[in-house]
Amino acid sequence: MRAKDHSPLVVELFAGCGGLALGFKAAGFKTVGYESNPDACETYRQNLQSECHQVVITPDTDVPRPDVLVAGPPCQPFSVTGSKRAGADSRDGFPSFLAAVARLEPHVAVLENVPALVTEHRAYLDGVVGQLTALGYTVDWAVLNAADFGVPQNRRRLFVVAHAGGFAFPVPGPRRKVYSVRDALGSMVRRLPVAARVVTPKLAVSIAKYEELCRCKYPRDLKPDHPARTLTCRNLSGSTGDSVRLRLPDGVRRRLTLREAARLQSFPDWFRFAGSATSQYYQIGNAVPPLLARAVAAAVRSSL
Repeated sequence: MRAKDHSPLVVELFAGCGGLALGFKAAGFKTVGYESNPDACETYRQNLQSECHQVVITPDTDVPRPDVLVAGPPCQPFSVTGSKRAGADSRDGFPSFLAAVARLEPHVAVLENVPALVTEHRAYLDGVVGQLTALGYTVDWAVLNAADFGVPQNRRRLFVVAHAGGFAFPVPGPRRKVYSVRDALGSMVRRLPVAARVVTPKLAVSIAKYEELCRCKYPRDLKPDHPARTLTCRNLSGSTGDSVRLRLPDGVRRRLTLREAARLQSFPDWFRFAGSATSQYYQIGNAVPPLLARAVAAAVRSSL
């Protein structure tokens, strides 16, 4: 199936709020998403002017045949801070992705997830690669750091690409610029927005205990002249010792605003998120940075 404008069609499973889709759209694709979270679906529709079907994704989910099938299944079964139960976790979305590839036979299939699949769950990753290979695809995988592709954040993600040949992962240019927190936030790194949540003395004591117990080598305060640490649902939305913070010149520490978090993920300022503040933080923390997605999408487009 192709769009009327003849742009290649991307069908995305576990689409989230549209970070991957925004990158693919920038590379010249038409996208259609499938996602269970209603707020994420609404965000996708509003910003991408594309349909996002709110469904619980299973191996039997009916989707149109695309040129490219993309999926970013829940990472909790494999994440370092998740359940680590892999295929035994009911949230494992890999079987749904593999069933869709077998049924739809897309020209290219792209899977995105956490790097722990390469280390702690390598046997599971090898099994996925083996199943894709058995379907007749050439399969390549790589762990890419978003900071290498214009994102002001150190964020390593695994991409598995099943293709018919001619695909090569994007590589950073020899003179690439590494973007920092200050590049993304500008003068906001020194300001206290009216509605900003600050670290209270009581929370400061809790943070100190947390960092001592987990033997944190580096404070959780962001360094303005470096890329941000990896943003997650937990360190964006929860009042925990692991929260991402900015330290102002007067010593006050504050949480990131929604727009600041979105910028550090490389979402443009016109991109708006639906739902409550907590829901928006979760959508941002779960997203693939659009600039990283665009680099991968451009490589996929070249292979087509």
